[in-house]
Amino acid sequence: MYKKIGLSLIAVLLFALLSACKGETASDEKKVVKIGVTGTDGQVWDIIKEKAAKEGITIELVEFSDYTLPNQALADKEIDLNAFQHIAFLNQFKEEHHLDIVPIGTTVIAPMGIYSEKYKDVSEIPDKAKIAIPDDPSNQARALKLLQSAGLIKLKEDFGLFGDLSGIKENPKKLEIIPMVAQQTPRVLPDVAASVINNGIAGQAGFVPNKDAIFLEDPNDPAAQPYINVFAARAEDKDNKTYKKIVEIYHDPEVVEAIKKDTNGGSVVVDIPIEELEDIIK
Repeated sequence: MYKKIGLSLIAVLLFALLSACKGETASDEKKVVKIGVTGTDGQVWDIIKEKAAKEGITIELVEFSDYTLPNQALADKEIDLNAFQHIAFLNQFKEEHHLDIVPIGTTVIAPMGIYSEKYKDVSEIPDKAKIAIPDDPSNQARALKLLQSAGLIKLKEDFGLFGDLSGIKENPKKLEIIPMVAQQTPRVLPDVAASVINNGIAGQAGFVPNKDAIFLEDPNDPAAQPYINVFAARAEDKDNKTYKKIVEIYHDPEVVEAIKKDTNGGSVVVDIPIEELEDIIK
């Protein structure tokens, strides 16, 4: 009888030991974090990876060529986080596609700009000229607001964050405004008078926003807050300590300096507490 009790005790201890080992393995696996991005140029992510590795976190970047893909990949658990979008885009996309994903921290605000190969000032753009803008709802609205700020059009008072061409109240130059996939906006510059280009895409196309844009969004304008970029995670992971550590690393002074250098000052790092971020979202 004592022998049976001893064997049972050993079995229990072995099971507990194996369970503990499995638990450690699962924990270790969570330290490999796949992050969806739409561009990896420059040294910023190399620095983040290096600093994360010192914390026992291995970051794997998954690059996407289209803005519509990283959120679905996150919801489908193909990646753990993504870092490519601003608040307005995230809100609109997750509502349209019924995704339970949330921001867990801020990254940068990247001013949108108007670019031209033909003109050096927006005042030079002639009547009936063609202007290219991004076609996704949040960035289309943002682009139209930028054209208004530049004095080219006037929008209706109730235009909102997701307005489209129907929200134009006045178009004195009778401009032909052409929505298209955001990645195409730099490529059509030879064929249009000007193009409204997202900061990240402008950088990938070889532009320096502060130097090359003929008109640039003001990042300090409170109206620009919906365009603060964020890290997004599945709602179930919003309190994940490893993910929060990556957000913290992103705001390390060395990373901030690298962002300034890589974007020629075109992107401004934003560090807002999650509570304040939630207020902006609301």
